[in-house]
Amino acid sequence: MVGAGTDRTKPLFEGGPSIILVRPQLAVNIGMCARAMANFGLSDLRLVSPREGWPRTGARRKGAYAAAAGAVHLLENARVFESVADAVADLNFVWATTARERGQTKRVEVPSDAMAETAAAIQAGEKHGILFGPERTGLDNDDIALSSAVLTFPVNPAYGSLNLAQAVLLCGYEYFKARQGGASPFDAGERSPPAQRAMTLSFFEFVEGKLDDAGFFRPASKRPVMQRNMRNMFHRMNLTQQDVRTLWGAIVRLVEGPRAVPQTRKRIRQPKAAAEPEAPKAPETVAAPDEGV
Repeated sequence: MVGAGTDRTKPLFEGGPSIILVRPQLAVNIGMCARAMANFGLSDLRLVSPREGWPRTGARRKGAYAAAAGAVHLLENARVFESVADAVADLNFVWATTARERGQTKRVEVPSDAMAETAAAIQAGEKHGILFGPERTGLDNDDIALSSAVLTFPVNPAYGSLNLAQAVLLCGYEYFKARQGGASPFDAGERSPPAQRAMTLSFFEFVEGKLDDAGFFRPASKRPVMQRNMRNMFHRMNLTQQDVRTLWGAIVRLVEGPRAVPQTRKRIRQPKAAAEPEAPKAPETVAAPDEGV
Protein backbone atom coordinates (compact mmCIF):
# COMPACT_ATOMS: atom_id res chain seq x y z
CA MET A 1 0.00 0.00 0.00
CA VAL A 2 1.35 3.43 -0.97
CA GLY A 3 0.27 6.58 0.87
CA ALA A 4 -1.53 9.52 -0.74
CA GLY A 5 1.55 11.74 -0.49
CA THR A 6 3.76 9.41 -2.51
CA ASP A 7 4.93 10.75 -5.88
CA ARG A 8 7.17 8.42 -7.88
CA THR A 9 8.02 11.22 -10.33
CA LYS A 10 9.95 13.21 -7.69
CA PRO A 11 13.63 12.57 -6.89
CA LEU A 12 14.22 10.18 -3.98
CA PHE A 13 16.41 11.64 -1.22
CA GLU A 14 18.91 9.17 0.22
CA GLY A 15 21.70 9.15 2.77
CA GLY A 16 21.53 10.63 6.26
CA PRO A 17 22.47 8.95 9.52
CA SER A 18 22.21 5.18 9.83
CA ILE A 19 19.12 4.09 11.75
CA ILE A 20 20.15 1.20 14.03
CA LEU A 21 17.32 -0.73 15.67
CA VAL A 22 18.76 -2.74 18.54
CA ARG A 23 16.96 -6.02 19.27
CA PRO A 24 13.61 -4.90 17.79
CA GLN A 25 10.72 -7.08 18.91
CA LEU A 26 7.89 -6.55 16.40
CA ALA A 27 8.05 -6.82 12.62
CA VAL A 28 5.33 -4.19 12.22
CA ASN A 29 7.47 -1.68 14.14
CA ILE A 30 10.38 -2.30 11.79
CA GLY A 31 8.04 -1.59 8.88
CA MET A 32 6.80 1.64 10.45
CA CYS A 33 10.39 2.74 11.08
CA ALA A 34 11.14 2.18 7.39
CA ARG A 35 8.19 4.37 6.49
CA ALA A 36 9.41 7.13 8.83
CA MET A 37 12.89 6.88 7.28
CA ALA A 38 11.54 7.17 3.75
CA ASN A 39 9.54 10.27 4.74
CA PHE A 40 12.77 12.13 5.45
CA GLY A 41 15.28 10.66 3.04
CA LEU A 42 17.08 8.22 5.36
CA SER A 43 18.22 5.09 3.54
CA ASP A 44 20.51 3.03 5.79
CA LEU A 45 18.51 0.68 8.03
CA ARG A 46 20.49 -1.63 10.32
CA LEU A 47 19.02 -4.30 12.60
CA VAL A 48 20.83 -5.78 15.59
CA SER A 49 19.64 -9.27 16.58
CA PRO A 50 15.90 -8.92 15.77
CA ARG A 51 13.97 -11.05 18.23
CA GLU A 52 12.41 -13.24 15.55
CA GLY A 53 15.13 -12.96 12.93
CA TRP A 54 15.19 -11.13 9.62
CA PRO A 55 13.95 -11.18 6.95
CA ARG A 56 10.57 -12.18 8.27
CA THR A 57 8.39 -14.74 6.54
CA GLY A 58 4.68 -15.42 6.32
CA ALA A 59 2.25 -13.19 8.20
CA ARG A 60 4.99 -11.27 10.01
CA ARG A 61 6.64 -10.35 6.73
CA LYS A 62 3.29 -9.25 5.33
CA GLY A 63 2.68 -7.08 8.40
CA ALA A 64 6.10 -5.41 8.16
CA TYR A 65 5.71 -4.67 4.45
CA ALA A 66 2.18 -3.31 4.92
CA ALA A 67 3.37 -1.03 7.73
CA ALA A 68 6.19 0.28 5.51
CA ALA A 69 3.53 1.75 3.17
CA GLY A 70 5.69 1.63 0.05
CA ALA A 71 9.13 1.92 1.72
CA VAL A 72 9.82 -1.77 1.07
CA HIS A 73 13.17 -0.95 -0.55
CA LEU A 74 14.48 -0.09 2.92
CA LEU A 75 13.27 -3.40 4.35
CA GLU A 76 14.80 -5.36 1.49
CA ASN A 77 18.14 -3.57 1.84
CA ALA A 78 18.28 -3.69 5.65
CA ARG A 79 21.49 -5.13 7.06
CA VAL A 80 21.49 -7.47 10.06
CA PHE A 81 24.24 -7.55 12.71
CA GLU A 82 24.83 -9.79 15.69
CA SER A 83 25.99 -7.03 18.02
CA VAL A 84 25.84 -3.26 18.44
CA ALA A 85 29.62 -3.10 18.16
CA ASP A 86 29.44 -4.70 14.71
CA ALA A 87 26.62 -2.38 13.63
CA VAL A 88 28.53 0.81 14.49
CA ALA A 89 32.01 -0.33 13.46
CA ASP A 90 32.20 1.85 10.33
CA LEU A 91 30.64 4.98 11.86
CA ASN A 92 32.50 8.08 13.02
CA PHE A 93 29.86 9.24 15.49
CA VAL A 94 26.96 7.48 17.21
CA TRP A 95 23.96 8.93 19.03
CA ALA A 96 22.17 6.80 21.66
CA THR A 97 18.49 7.59 22.21
CA THR A 98 17.13 7.31 25.74
CA ALA A 99 14.37 8.86 27.84
CA ARG A 100 16.27 8.35 31.13
CA GLU A 101 19.43 9.74 32.64
CA ARG A 102 21.89 6.83 32.72
CA GLY A 103 24.69 8.23 34.88
CA GLN A 104 27.19 8.13 32.04
CA THR A 105 29.38 11.15 31.39
CA LYS A 106 28.21 11.93 27.89
CA ARG A 107 26.96 15.03 26.17
CA VAL A 108 23.15 15.18 25.98
CA GLU A 109 21.32 16.89 23.09
CA VAL A 110 17.77 17.23 21.82
CA PRO A 111 16.95 16.16 18.22
CA SER A 112 16.97 19.68 16.73
CA ASP A 113 20.54 20.35 17.88
CA ALA A 114 21.80 16.80 17.39
CA MET A 115 20.52 16.46 13.84
CA ALA A 116 21.80 19.89 12.82
CA GLU A 117 25.25 18.74 13.95
CA THR A 118 24.85 15.43 12.12
CA ALA A 119 23.69 17.07 8.89
CA ALA A 120 26.78 19.30 8.84
CA ALA A 121 29.09 16.38 9.65
CA ILE A 122 27.61 14.13 6.95
CA GLN A 123 28.00 16.91 4.41
CA ALA A 124 31.68 17.07 5.44
CA GLY A 125 32.05 13.34 4.75
CA GLU A 126 31.54 11.74 8.17
CA LYS A 127 29.26 8.76 8.85
CA HIS A 128 26.80 9.12 11.72
CA GLY A 129 24.31 6.70 13.23
CA ILE A 130 21.49 6.68 15.80
CA LEU A 131 20.83 3.78 18.18
CA PHE A 132 17.24 2.94 19.12
CA GLY A 133 16.57 0.33 21.79
CA PRO A 134 14.00 -2.47 22.09
CA GLU A 135 10.38 -1.37 22.35
CA ARG A 136 9.86 -2.57 25.94
CA THR A 137 13.13 -1.68 27.67
CA GLY A 138 15.11 0.72 25.49
CA LEU A 139 18.88 0.59 25.18
CA ASP A 140 20.85 -0.96 28.01
CA ASN A 141 23.87 0.74 29.58
CA ASP A 142 26.36 -1.33 27.58
CA ASP A 143 24.71 -0.18 24.35
CA ILE A 144 24.88 3.46 25.43
CA ALA A 145 28.54 3.03 26.40
CA LEU A 146 29.31 2.47 22.71
CA SER A 147 27.83 5.84 21.72
CA SER A 148 29.50 9.23 21.36
CA ALA A 149 26.64 11.24 22.87
CA VAL A 150 23.09 10.88 24.14
CA LEU A 151 20.01 12.07 22.25
CA THR A 152 16.82 12.58 24.26
CA PHE A 153 13.40 14.01 23.51
CA PRO A 154 11.77 16.90 25.39
CA VAL A 155 8.45 15.24 26.25
CA ASN A 156 5.94 15.14 29.07
CA PRO A 157 8.04 13.99 32.06
CA ALA A 158 5.09 11.99 33.38
CA TYR A 159 4.80 10.07 30.09
CA GLY A 160 8.10 9.95 28.26
CA SER A 161 7.66 6.66 26.39
CA LEU A 162 7.74 7.03 22.61
CA ASN A 163 6.78 4.46 20.03
CA LEU A 164 9.89 3.23 18.20
CA ALA A 165 8.76 4.63 14.84
CA GLN A 166 7.81 7.95 16.47
CA ALA A 167 11.36 8.34 17.77
CA VAL A 168 12.80 7.57 14.33
CA LEU A 169 10.35 10.03 12.76
CA LEU A 170 11.34 12.89 15.08
CA CYS A 171 15.03 12.37 14.35
CA GLY A 172 14.39 12.07 10.62
CA TYR A 173 12.33 15.25 10.57
CA GLU A 174 14.98 17.28 12.37
CA TYR A 175 17.72 15.88 10.12
CA PHE A 176 15.79 16.65 6.93
CA LYS A 177 14.93 20.15 8.15
CA ALA A 178 18.59 20.84 8.93
CA ARG A 179 19.67 19.42 5.58
CA GLN A 180 17.09 21.20 3.42
CA GLY A 181 16.83 24.44 5.37
CA GLY A 182 13.31 23.92 6.74
CA ALA A 183 11.56 25.63 3.80
CA SER A 184 7.95 24.74 3.06
CA PRO A 185 7.79 21.99 0.40
CA PHE A 186 5.23 23.89 -1.65
CA ASP A 187 3.71 27.34 -1.97
CA ALA A 188 0.02 28.08 -2.38
CA GLY A 189 0.91 30.78 -4.91
CA GLU A 190 -0.71 34.15 -5.50
CA ARG A 191 -3.72 33.78 -7.78
CA SER A 192 -4.35 37.53 -7.98
CA PRO A 193 -1.84 40.38 -7.63
CA PRO A 194 -2.04 42.68 -4.60
CA ALA A 195 -4.48 45.55 -4.93
CA GLN A 196 -2.99 48.98 -5.58
CA ARG A 197 -3.74 51.72 -3.07
CA ALA A 198 -5.77 53.61 -5.67
CA MET A 199 -8.01 50.57 -6.03
CA THR A 200 -8.51 50.11 -2.28
CA LEU A 201 -9.11 53.83 -1.70
CA SER A 202 -11.77 53.85 -4.40
CA PHE A 203 -13.35 50.82 -2.72
CA PHE A 204 -13.29 52.61 0.67
CA GLU A 205 -15.00 55.67 -0.80
CA PHE A 206 -17.71 53.48 -2.30
CA VAL A 207 -18.31 51.54 0.93
CA GLU A 208 -18.24 54.62 3.12
CA GLY A 209 -20.67 56.37 0.79
CA LYS A 210 -23.16 53.50 1.08
CA LEU A 211 -22.71 53.35 4.86
CA ASP A 212 -23.21 57.09 5.04
CA ASP A 213 -26.48 56.74 3.14
CA ALA A 214 -27.57 54.09 5.67
CA GLY A 215 -26.74 56.33 8.65
CA PHE A 216 -23.85 54.23 9.90
CA PHE A 217 -21.46 57.03 10.84
CA ARG A 218 -23.19 58.31 13.96
CA PRO A 219 -22.56 60.36 15.94
CA ALA A 220 -20.89 62.58 13.37
CA SER A 221 -18.04 63.40 15.75
CA LYS A 222 -16.87 59.75 15.63
CA ARG A 223 -16.93 59.51 11.85
CA PRO A 224 -13.15 60.03 11.34
CA VAL A 225 -12.27 57.38 13.93
CA MET A 226 -14.78 54.89 12.51
CA GLN A 227 -13.41 55.42 9.00
CA ARG A 228 -9.82 54.89 10.12
CA ASN A 229 -10.72 51.75 12.03
CA MET A 230 -12.57 50.30 9.04
CA ARG A 231 -9.76 51.16 6.61
CA ASN A 232 -7.14 49.67 8.93
CA MET A 233 -9.19 46.49 9.17
CA PHE A 234 -9.12 46.06 5.38
CA HIS A 235 -5.46 47.07 5.12
CA ARG A 236 -4.50 44.31 7.57
CA MET A 237 -6.03 41.79 5.17
CA ASN A 238 -3.54 42.72 2.41
CA LEU A 239 -6.35 42.61 -0.14
CA THR A 240 -5.70 41.32 -3.64
CA GLN A 241 -7.32 42.85 -6.71
CA GLN A 242 -9.74 39.94 -6.86
CA ASP A 243 -10.59 40.44 -3.16
CA VAL A 244 -11.55 44.07 -3.84
CA ARG A 245 -13.65 43.17 -6.88
CA THR A 246 -15.45 40.42 -4.97
CA LEU A 247 -16.19 42.60 -1.91
CA TRP A 248 -17.29 45.46 -4.14
CA GLY A 249 -19.68 43.24 -6.08
CA ALA A 250 -21.08 41.70 -2.89
CA ILE A 251 -21.84 45.10 -1.38
CA VAL A 252 -23.50 46.29 -4.60
CA ARG A 253 -25.86 43.32 -4.46
CA LEU A 254 -26.62 43.91 -0.76
CA VAL A 255 -27.46 47.53 -1.46
CA GLU A 256 -29.27 47.18 -4.78
CA GLY A 257 -30.81 43.75 -4.32
CA PRO A 258 -31.02 41.00 -6.94
CA ARG A 259 -30.46 41.84 -10.58
CA ALA A 260 -33.67 42.30 -12.54
CA VAL A 261 -32.24 40.27 -15.39
CA PRO A 262 -29.63 37.70 -14.37
CA GLN A 263 -26.42 38.10 -16.31
CA THR A 264 -24.54 35.12 -17.55
CA ARG A 265 -21.36 34.57 -19.44
CA LYS A 266 -22.70 31.47 -21.09
CA ARG A 267 -22.85 31.72 -24.82
CA ILE A 268 -26.40 31.76 -26.12
CA ARG A 269 -26.75 29.49 -29.08
CA GLN A 270 -28.51 31.02 -32.05
CA PRO A 271 -31.32 28.90 -33.55
CA LYS A 272 -30.38 27.32 -36.81
CA ALA A 273 -31.92 28.94 -39.92
CA ALA A 274 -34.61 26.84 -41.55
CA ALA A 275 -33.31 25.04 -44.61
CA GLU A 276 -34.67 26.39 -47.91
CA PRO A 277 -36.82 23.90 -49.87
CA GLU A 278 -35.09 22.43 -52.87
CA ALA A 279 -36.37 23.36 -56.36
CA PRO A 280 -38.34 20.55 -58.00
CA LYS A 281 -36.29 18.53 -60.43
CA ALA A 282 -37.29 18.40 -64.13
CA PRO A 283 -38.82 15.06 -65.13
CA GLU A 284 -36.37 12.75 -66.76
CA THR A 285 -36.81 12.27 -70.52
CA VAL A 286 -37.57 8.68 -71.47
CA ALA A 287 -36.10 7.58 -74.81
CA ALA A 288 -38.67 6.23 -77.33
CA PRO A 289 -38.26 2.57 -78.22
CA ASP A 290 -36.66 1.81 -81.55
CA GLU A 291 -39.18 0.98 -84.31
CA GLY A 292 -38.71 -2.25 -86.22
CA VAL A 293 -37.89 -2.07 -89.99
